[in-house]
Amino acid sequence: MEQSPLQSHREYQQISQAMAYLVDHQQQQPELKELAEDIGLSESHLQRLFSQWAGVSPKRFLQYLTLQKAREQLFESRSVLELAYDVGLSSGARLYDLFVNIEAVTPGEAKAQGDGLTIHYGWGITPFGCAFIATTHRGICQLSFCEAEQQQIPLEELTKAWPKAKCIHDDDAIRPLLTQIFSQKAPPKQALSLWLKGTNFQLQVWQALLKVPSGNLCSYQFLAQQVSSANATRAVASAVAKNPIAFIIPCHRVIRSSGALGGYRWGLDRKQLMMGREAVLAEQNNQYGESA
Repeated sequence: MEQSPLQSHREYQQISQAMAYLVDHQQQQPELKELAEDIGLSESHLQRLFSQWAGVSPKRFLQYLTLQKAREQLFESRSVLELAYDVGLSSGARLYDLFVNIEAVTPGEAKAQGDGLTIHYGWGITPFGCAFIATTHRGICQLSFCEAEQQQIPLEELTKAWPKAKCIHDDDAIRPLLTQIFSQKAPPKQALSLWLKGTNFQLQVWQALLKVPSGNLCSYQFLAQQVSSANATRAVASAVAKNPIAFIIPCHRVIRSSGALGGYRWGLDRKQLMMGREAVLAEQNNQYGESA
């Protein structure tokens, strides 16, 4: 029986709470029993639920939360990323390579403020909680995460960005799109098109983010070097923070050079869940590739 959105969101909140506990107590390396007692679930239920959402057990996920692990990933990613940028492509682990087309909003289109434009939008449950998505005939123009009690916030952002557009709520229309985006086991069946409004610099940063392979991390400084602005780390961080397309444009893969997570506009718990899940999937893909 398919779960209701409310049930799915409740489970995500429990996993988010579990992740927060692991972050706060990572130095103590808590056992499953301690975690289950804090969340108020049985050990077996928590283990099953956590593995369902994160793709890995709490113990395994805890390994990806330590500062040392983040530093290791950052170091290990560098050679992969350098190769990715040299050849213009990232590794096979990146599900959306060659499957994302970006088109920029023209100055004239931006000035029109959406006059004559129809935007379909809706909400859905993903492995990372409730998501809001808006799409036009040109492509996806917004994808963000929200809490159940704050679902109107992304809609307000949409209408502010496109005040003259005709916005139509249609969850049924956007549900297949969310399924395509968040499938973790196969590339999309068709290319995803993004229609983005931003400055030339922001667009360059967002394009550069698309080259960061799943399971890899990069620093803000490294990203700045890729857009020929080695001394503009703060500007790059600002562009990353203003990314309008969550997950597809993977701003969650950017951390500080020290290995610290940095910020994430949709919550650090969600960022850690994405990083941990992708790291595990990349490791599994590598093991499969080696045994094939």
